[in-house]
Amino acid sequence: MKYFDGHNDVLLKLHLKKNINPIDEFYNGNNFCQIDYPKIIQSKFVGGFFAIFVPDSDPDDDFFNRMNQKEYDFPLPSPISTEFALDSTMSMVDILKKIEKNSKNKIEICTSGNQLHKCMMDNKIGVILHIEGAECIDENFKNLDKLYNLGLRSIGLVWSRNNIFASGVPFSFPSSPDRGDGLTELGKQLVKICDDKNILIDLSHINLKGFYDVAKYSSKPLIATHSNAHFITNHSRNLTDEQLKIIKLSNGIVGINFATAFLRNDGKMLEECALTNITDHIEHLMKFLGEDNIAIGSDFDGAVVPKEIKNLAGMINLENHLYELGYNKELVEKIFYKNWLNFLKLNLI
Repeated sequence: MKYFDGHNDVLLKLHLKKNINPIDEFYNGNNFCQIDYPKIIQSKFVGGFFAIFVPDSDPDDDFFNRMNQKEYDFPLPSPISTEFALDSTMSMVDILKKIEKNSKNKIEICTSGNQLHKCMMDNKIGVILHIEGAECIDENFKNLDKLYNLGLRSIGLVWSRNNIFASGVPFSFPSSPDRGDGLTELGKQLVKICDDKNILIDLSHINLKGFYDVAKYSSKPLIATHSNAHFITNHSRNLTDEQLKIIKLSNGIVGINFATAFLRNDGKMLEECALTNITDHIEHLMKFLGEDNIAIGSDFDGAVVPKEIKNLAGMINLENHLYELGYNKELVEKIFYKNWLNFLKLNLI
């Protein structure tokens, strides 16, 4: 089964790993990334959003371990400077550009949905360049033009911290996403600029007020590339039923996130997470979005995922699980790749 992914963090993994050649590691395969080229071939991966996220410090396992308490409420990390964010962002853009250059014409950074479709027809992997958190964009938006010219076509206004554009939602369980203020005036300007330049806006890490502001000020369909159902898992990062209704009214789309803390009923980030947890979220999202507006945004290389999947090569296990539950091939194809590709063909012009 072909597969298109709404979110992964492999560029960050390659950027942070010390004493390696990131391009060699990507193409030769490795045991520390959930996505690499051998796993891409094995999984029939046809493309996805490749995220650039800039952490304030090197991520460590303790962050996930602290999500294994009965309840937790992490404070938002401190803001980072535009200069620091841009430097790290450009380093990851460089890795992606080198991956494309060394792909022997098999991987292509795409700037439109039509280009993605052509890649798939030509047996190429199509990549959408995405930034997760807009800290690298300055208040005069000059850096946005620079990144746009490099192929940027998707922006998450925030990761789970605040910046000059909006407020992020904290990692908190149990919790509503209604935490903090909405868009700043600069954030409202950024939404308008993104609409004008046809840059997609991802709402996965934004808080409730910010979500409503984007819905108010953007004329485009609403997107959450990697988010789940708050009704099933009462986590601040998940979408309420009201948010799902608004996304549906906009003809938007939601990608199911495999991060186990957003799947499990207890909000814990443990690999012990049955595939039925994924299908519980799929079923709930389909009640509000229908079959054509739900997809996958795995969060590979950015989270702990169910051990039955483990990495990109394990997508076959989810596919088989869906068939075992009685999903027909047409619906599985929609969830795995067709909904994303159809959405992008209509909305990434």
